[in-house]
Amino acid sequence: MERLQKYIANSGVASRRKAEELILDGKVKVDGKVVRELGTKVSGSETIEVNGNILAKEDKVYYLLNKPRGIISSSNDEVGRKTVVDLIEEDKRIYPVGRLDYDTTGIIILTNDGEIANLLMHPKNEIEKTYVAKINGILSPKDQMILKNGVVIDGVKTSKAKVKIKKIDKPLGLAVIQIGDDPASSIYIKEKEKMTTKLGINFYHHKLNSSIKETDVLSLIDTLNKDNSVDGILVQMPIPNHLDSNIIQNRILPEKDVDGL
Repeated sequence: MERLQKYIANSGVASRRKAEELILDGKVKVDGKVVRELGTKVSGSETIEVNGNILAKEDKVYYLLNKPRGIISSSNDEVGRKTVVDLIEEDKRIYPVGRLDYDTTGIIILTNDGEIANLLMHPKNEIEKTYVAKINGILSPKDQMILKNGVVIDGVKTSKAKVKIKKIDKPLGLAVIQIGDDPASSIYIKEKEKMTTKLGINFYHHKLNSSIKETDVLSLIDTLNKDNSVDGILVQMPIPNHLDSNIIQNRILPEKDVDGL
């Protein structure tokens, strides 16, 4: 059983909000009877009419679009600008899952599956997203910690995030940063062989082998925490499965935690 407005939305006739309006306006019938209650549930075996037309559920379609710049992430635009829906030839009523800004490029999903769209967009499901942006200035380890722990936007604090510096242009004072997970990241923790990053931050680099003990990793972190010549400590994910990433990450002193560099 599912709510009537959801059934109507999944049929491709209207959005869920518009479906609610149609129900309240008396434009929807279930088995010949007008229904005005938004809480009404249906199984799909009923005859459902909207504005006199009997509904038939559409087959679900899913598109993965690499959105170009200058395109609106919407089904329509009141001032006539091109939308992501305009880029796909599809007879069914599809809509974007989430939103990318007008001048932003990247992957966006379009579908007529309201259940999947809600699953991906609802905050309670905590579906991770990854953003890459070019910024003015070069983030310090302290700046990265602020981003990692969440920032306040319009009075609301954002969730914690992974932050990574992808590219730096010192002469121009620009940096490219990534907020979100990077599944292709390498496995390493600082140790031995002192070197300097592009940021000018000293750290030790050591690739973790599959047999390393967690106590050895924690001991190493304790040593680096006390070493004034080490500006920051990075544990880049993923790490070997037998190690507890939370225990290891929490061992690093906050002032030396530059996870994501």
